[in-house]
Amino acid sequence: MKLRFTKMQGAGNDFCVINALQAPLTLSPEQIRRLGDRRFGVGCDQILVIERSDSPEVDFRYRIFNNSGDEVEHCGNGARCFVRYVNEKGLSPKRSIRVQTVNALLELHLREDGRVSVDMGAPVFEHARLPFDSQGLNARHLGGFDLWPLAEAACEVAVLSMGNPHAVQLVADVDAAPVERIGPLVEAHARFARKVNAGFMQIVSRQEVRLRVFERDAGETLACGTGACAAVVAGIRLGLLDEAVEVHARGGDLRIEWAGLSAGLQAPVFLTGPAQTVFEGEIEL
Repeated sequence: MKLRFTKMQGAGNDFCVINALQAPLTLSPEQIRRLGDRRFGVGCDQILVIERSDSPEVDFRYRIFNNSGDEVEHCGNGARCFVRYVNEKGLSPKRSIRVQTVNALLELHLREDGRVSVDMGAPVFEHARLPFDSQGLNARHLGGFDLWPLAEAACEVAVLSMGNPHAVQLVADVDAAPVERIGPLVEAHARFARKVNAGFMQIVSRQEVRLRVFERDAGETLACGTGACAAVVAGIRLGLLDEAVEVHARGGDLRIEWAGLSAGLQAPVFLTGPAQTVFEGEIEL
């Protein structure tokens, strides 16, 4: 089959966006892997599919597949590319749209300065919903949050979900952090039944961090929107960060805002950053 796609990127996190509004799109895991392959396909971190919504209160359905072929729950950088695509293609006259993912309803806003803001919803801290098995572990309490030891990975992590699971560890120097060695050990740790995204966060100041993320089933990426949200929320709850933080990823900068300590833990997280079209094309799958 021939498939039209648009290659996009948000802070270096890159995507193939597919318009499936006119007809349902069914790709096998093998076809998804071929599309995401950087040598034999187009190459991307994830594939984003735009589908019709079943609800009049929702503008579009938003599906996300890792380049491994698996469907996943959430992607903040992808959500920004999603609304940029919708605007550029004239699929909606709105500058703010609502989209349904596999497990959340998101509000996406195209700003006048060209950046895109996403209401990422509230973070989830209940271990059963990640899921994370903390039975038998003794956490270290810091600020208002817990750091959990993972002996096999020789680190301690703050755990939470932004629609997908994250384990965030503090490092003194993100450039020197052993992401390639520790990342896979955390990602596939037996305590996380569905694996986990492993974040490595360096605190620069109360308003600024540097971050690397080893993503579940994708490896290290240049940026991770949900990872940035999770890291900042963890830092705020640990008493290390203020409510608005600039996150420096290897692919670009993101701004994260969360008023959880003043407005309650169910306050939404807001993610703002760039989203750009790189090129368009067609591939035989």
